[in-house]
Amino acid sequence: MAKLQITLKKSLIGRPESQRATVNSLGLRKLHQTVIQNDNEAIRGMVVKVSHLVEVKQIEA
Repeated sequence: MAKLQITLKKSLIGRPESQRATVNSLGLRKLHQTVIQNDNEAIRGMVVKVSHLVEVKQIEA
């Protein structure tokens, strides 16, 4: 099953609360923090919503 490596690249300062909540629900708390999530539709939708703040790489696990 494929997984996504998601890294927070830009600050959440001045961003709307919905974007902050989305980043937090992805498991990201600090700048340059990286998490690995399963590749599914829900995670992909969250990534699209905050794509300007994160960097995503697909990895095989």
